[in-house]
Amino acid sequence: MVKVALADDHILLRNGLAGLINGFDGYTVLVEANNGQDLINTLDTENLPELVLLDINMPVKDGFETALWLKQNHPNIKVLALSMYDNEPSIIKMLRNGAKGYLLKDTAPKEFKTALDAVMSKGFYYSEMVTGKLIHAVNNMDEPQQQKNSFSKLNEKETEFLKLACTEMTYKEIADKMFLSPRTIDGYRDALFEKLNVKTRVGLVMYAIKTGLVQVH
Repeated sequence: MVKVALADDHILLRNGLAGLINGFDGYTVLVEANNGQDLINTLDTENLPELVLLDINMPVKDGFETALWLKQNHPNIKVLALSMYDNEPSIIKMLRNGAKGYLLKDTAPKEFKTALDAVMSKGFYYSEMVTGKLIHAVNNMDEPQQQKNSFSKLNEKETEFLKLACTEMTYKEIADKMFLSPRTIDGYRDALFEKLNVKTRVGLVMYAIKTGLVQVH
């Protein structure tokens, strides 16, 4: 049985999720917490969850802070972020802080189960609805030679742009940082979309993390 912890300050929603998860074959809810700090205080080092579902907007300690704490203190625990909102900055920040997936709260139960299974078996899950079509190679980019070949496609400016795209900076701020026009930055972005076969900024971030170009905290 996969042991799951839930952190969400909406009690009715959390209880509903717990009931749903307990109804899935192979899953059991070990901990329910009101916020990230409550979750941390509740964790038993002798009986840790394997998967934590984190709401992003919580009082005391939010999902971003909690994901980072788990990454630093219990890196083997997989984190799946839950949110009402589909926005790139939140997705990117959760990825940087170690989340293995990002799911909208209005997801159907079938996709929710698929997400749990994917995080446990593949190590990650990113909804098509949230991120658009991500790079197909991301699933198979474990071989160093593949990573090396991928890097060889990028020139120095593209690599610099890719690193900055993994921050919370806007494209305009990236243009200012690189002393380039927004139009030129748009050109770099579109070129990387084409070269890496991605459709979104989140796809770029996933590529950078998977290939080791950008280190998560």
